[in-house]
Amino acid sequence: MTNNLDALLTALYVHLDDHVLPSAPQRRKPGRPRLLTDAELVCVAVAQVLLRCDDERRWLRVAPGRIGHLFPRLPCQSQYNRHLRSLAHVMLPVAVWLARATPTWWERLRLMDGTPVRCGASRVTVNRSGLGEMAGYGRDASHHCFYWGVKLMLITTADGAVAAFSLANPKELDERKQALHLAHTRQIAPGPVPLVCDKGFAGAGIQAAMAAAGHTIVRPALRSEPEDPTFPGWLRQRIEAVIWTLKNQLGLERHNARTTEGLWARTCQRILALNAAIWHNWLIDAPVKRSLTAYDH
Repeated sequence: MTNNLDALLTALYVHLDDHVLPSAPQRRKPGRPRLLTDAELVCVAVAQVLLRCDDERRWLRVAPGRIGHLFPRLPCQSQYNRHLRSLAHVMLPVAVWLARATPTWWERLRLMDGTPVRCGASRVTVNRSGLGEMAGYGRDASHHCFYWGVKLMLITTADGAVAAFSLANPKELDERKQALHLAHTRQIAPGPVPLVCDKGFAGAGIQAAMAAAGHTIVRPALRSEPEDPTFPGWLRQRIEAVIWTLKNQLGLERHNARTTEGLWARTCQRILALNAAIWHNWLIDAPVKRSLTAYDH
């Protein structure tokens, strides 16, 4: 099996259809039947992200020439959009399943960090946007600026596969509360693990709450604390690279979402594509597990 997009989509479809999303007879709903099954749509959505087609109209013009030999029946833009939004609750467990299918899922180590996802840059957008239920004003400490959008919290394995994630209003939930919510509501690892994070997670309260959940926070020392020479700084850079991959290579920074459902679906779509690439790189024993170079052309 070669390391290209066709091989990834074929392997992904077979595993989804056999183990994750087995097709079952469903009651016929009013209207035209869907051209793609759930497993087929997941593969088409993954291909869209890996080929860096952020606009769905352009993607459906490009798709017949790129993946038409694998999926000869492709829906129109409106049907594709509706099916993709309604499938967000499916893409989340599929992404988690792919992360658990990688060998690093069983390692006793997790990386954790949060990043802002901007959704608007003008006051008119803030007043009219359908994202008002989720988005809010927050501060981007890394770039020393304020933004209007949501906060994405990621917990990943050592090779970058996303084990758990969430979106939250930066006004209602800060990084610490969001991380605690993930630790208590999602299975981020088979057992207690150390969570490597940044200085934003410092504090006796967050450390005690994580310890009660069975996890240990590993972070760099504050200025008021003695320097810890054993802190794995290179691991902190790894999750920063994962965030860069999601935002730039996979287009999360250019999500173009206008509703809460659309933002959630497009976030799940990009995390699913990242986990699928890492999962397939483990299958073919690629030297760099988070590399997307073989799939973006």
